[in-house]
Amino acid sequence: MQLTEVAAAVILRADGHYLLGQRAPGSFYPGYWEFPGGKVEPGETPKDALIRELHEELEIEVLAATPWIVREHVYAHAHVRLHFFRVTQWRGEFHDHVHAALAWQDPAAPIASPMLPANGPLLAALRLPAVYGITHAWQSGVAAQLAALDSALRGGLGLVQLRETALPEAQRNAFVAAAVSLCHASDARVLVNGDVALAIATQADGVHLTARQLMALHVRPALPLVAASCHNRAELARAARLGLDFVVLGPVQPTASHPDQPGMGWPAFSDLIAGYPLPVYAIGGLAGADLAAAQGCGAHGIAAIRAAWS
Repeated sequence: MQLTEVAAAVILRADGHYLLGQRAPGSFYPGYWEFPGGKVEPGETPKDALIRELHEELEIEVLAATPWIVREHVYAHAHVRLHFFRVTQWRGEFHDHVHAALAWQDPAAPIASPMLPANGPLLAALRLPAVYGITHAWQSGVAAQLAALDSALRGGLGLVQLRETALPEAQRNAFVAAAVSLCHASDARVLVNGDVALAIATQADGVHLTARQLMALHVRPALPLVAASCHNRAELARAARLGLDFVVLGPVQPTASHPDQPGMGWPAFSDLIAGYPLPVYAIGGLAGADLAAAQGCGAHGIAAIRAAWS
């Protein structure tokens, strides 16, 4: 079956809602909901196709679109590769020409159903926030880190990794239990670095695997959220094969925690994740001001240690 390239738009409002279209009668999967978009024509790039399709289907002019995730799906009638873009700025009013209906989906609300199968995996990715905070209580002190975590959660931080393998075991276990409680009180999700048993014992949402743990695994851990640190193409491929929820890739720039390790830079980062099927957080000397650059290179967002708590 010939592979068909498709461009798809995750059109995002400032409040986080995203646009879905309901397929019209007479099309494949009538009544199913999907992200707007269409086929990439010969001579077009996926972004060119996205801009054209949104103008033809919805009468909007795309002003800002960044690459996001690329996924393949085999239907009975077609094998498609979907290039998803996040569209955050546009001009014009929506006038739909191909769908039976349009709807703005609240990511926290029940999902419109039925959803086109190829688009289903994107819904979990859309629940991931743009910033992934990583703790360093082993350096800053447990009390100081818990205070900084509480402040960041009140400020809207929604995803946290507890990376405290350098703490003595009893102190680490107590810190993780306290941090998980804080995160859940603020409806934030939290992963424990490298320790599946501790994540389960403290009722964390998941585990964040080191690159070494990732490469030793052949089956995904049985937790709701599983992420991993990656530094190269082989590690990225293993994470995708295991069906992890997201990865962290870096370092993009030199960091205080790894001063002897040169950063890969944005061009290399962008090249490594081109066509990648999982959400990717960039890491390495980054702060909030780097978010636009990261997303312009295809990242979902940024992960930060010190900058997350400043």
